Amino acid sequence: MMTRRTTLAFGLTAAAVWAGARLTSRKADRPAFEIQRSDVDWRDRLTARQYDVLRGHGTERPYSSPLNDEKRAGTFACAGCDLPVFASDTKFDSGTGWPSFWAPIDAAIGTTEDRSLGMARTEVHCRRCGGHLGHVFTDGPAPTGLRYCINGIALTFQATG
Repeated sequence: MMTRRTTLAFGLTAAAVWAGARLTSRKADRPAFEIQRSDVDWRDRLTARQYDVLRGHGTERPYSSPLNDEKRAGTFACAGCDLPVFASDTKFDSGTGWPSFWAPIDAAIGTTEDRSLGMARTEVHCRRCGGHLGHVFTDGPAPTGLRYCINGIALTFQATG
């Protein structure tokens, strides 16, 4: 006989197995990156929120990052390894609540197919450490028509001048 407690326990176990399989399959699909660290080392280097996004493929709440409103000239770098990934002159206000760019710095990012929400999206990650940065969409401005929708928590900013 299934009780509420048994049903809840079964549901939680199934969810944990699904989540673990999803993360394992994502890791298996990934190439080896230049910077390799243990999970413990990543947790020591990143805040809990940064770890959730960069290593766990999480997403920050829209409009929660101060970098969404950053307008100064400078460079946005991966918060995991400090690789410059976007220049401020490619940033634009997409109205989505996340920092958005129409192009990355040459050879700074990699992409993979992401089907985690039951739809096909293109994930953007740091090419050096593999940190999840966000996603790229085809509804951006000229000249590329692309919108790199990036989690601000996955970036640092260094102003120039």
